[in-house]
Amino acid sequence: MNFRSLIFLLFSCVAFAQHNQFPSAKADSIVKRIQLPVIPSYQINVVKLGAKGDSLSDNKKAFDKAMALCKKNNGGTIIVPKGIYKINGPIHFVSNVNLKIEKGAKIKFSDNPQDYLPMVLTSWEGTMLYNYSPLIYAYECNNIAITGEGIIDGEGGKTWKSFKTKENTGKNLSRDMNHNSVPIKDRKFGEGYFLRPQMIQFFNCKNILVENIRIENSPFWCLHLLKSQSITVRGISYKSLNYNNDGIDPEYAKDVLIENVNFDNGDDNVAIKAGRDHEGRANTATPSENIVIRNCNFKGLHGVVIGSEMSAGVQNVFVENCKTAGYLKRGIYIKTNADRGGYIRNIFVKNIKLDEVEDCLYITSNYHGEGKGFQSDISNIHFSDISCNKASESGIVIQGFADKKIRNISLNNIEIKSAKNAISNENAENVLMTDVFIGKRATVPTAVTH
Repeated sequence: MNFRSLIFLLFSCVAFAQHNQFPSAKADSIVKRIQLPVIPSYQINVVKLGAKGDSLSDNKKAFDKAMALCKKNNGGTIIVPKGIYKINGPIHFVSNVNLKIEKGAKIKFSDNPQDYLPMVLTSWEGTMLYNYSPLIYAYECNNIAITGEGIIDGEGGKTWKSFKTKENTGKNLSRDMNHNSVPIKDRKFGEGYFLRPQMIQFFNCKNILVENIRIENSPFWCLHLLKSQSITVRGISYKSLNYNNDGIDPEYAKDVLIENVNFDNGDDNVAIKAGRDHEGRANTATPSENIVIRNCNFKGLHGVVIGSEMSAGVQNVFVENCKTAGYLKRGIYIKTNADRGGYIRNIFVKNIKLDEVEDCLYITSNYHGEGKGFQSDISNIHFSDISCNKASESGIVIQGFADKKIRNISLNNIEIKSAKNAISNENAENVLMTDVFIGKRATVPTAVTH
């Protein structure tokens, strides 16, 4: 190695070391530019429109009328007072509306799939298509909110739950259409295909607030932030334990704040996505980026996941000051495979307290061992100040490919008190570890005794 190369290498290592600290100023700048929705002063109480909170009456017409009145008045607040309001069909938002579900109020959706037709343009596991309407659906809306201390119940544990065992034909067809660039207008699913709808989906929306509500019993993903930006999710809670009940799924999403959330989910708590395979790679202009997750309590399958559908790219994610409130399979899980392409970069995770997990920190380019031809680029991943009481399998896992290595990983002040396997690190380069303890921390060496 010549002198010039040595200087460059030293400079690169120093630069990497200097930039692996948690960049609080960058996270703060994202939060500062996120705009809360501006809602006009008009208000309408659904009871005045004939809604009955008796858990039996169908209140679809009253809620539709409330939304229509808000549209006529260029927006406003729909008040849902104490009671259980059954709704046989979806709520479709218009712009400039706050759906305020007051304490003691519950919206309980029907679980009759026919109620969620006609189909709407949506997405299913990373592929755009037409399917059953999400239970709450906002398409191309600005300044929208769901607030209050009430409950949204998706009634997902019976009919919708039964769809899981029947979904493979529809799921595989959707992926074939993705890979073969079938026009979206020709991707018609709905009845007979058994693809469950999301509970809440904001699609091509801007300036969104979801605050303090409780989400229960979703048919599928709970809160899907699709191709939307300037989003605040805070103070909400969950009890949603059906199949694929991800808590929050930002997908092609930009400028997102998730804070003070109490998760209890049957799947990932936060799963950051950016489209699947061919379709995702065609949308690299809209990666998921600038996402701040802080002060949350994790409980469910995984805490924060990036992938596996991330083909348009994921960058600039900041996770800090979170802890577990129960079991997690994995704490932080970054996953992709050789079908995806795209990139995952500039991920910063700080001050995470985990209790018992299967794996603490897991980064893999070979999720499910699937795919070929489109390996993803994973680089600049930084973990600091992380504690875990027990990993029943692995403390730290990094899995790249020999011809596509994971690059620039830093681990600083990591303590895992017990792990079956400490570290599995393959096909990665420039992995920097500082103050990493797995198992019992060593003290001074023992002396020879005579």
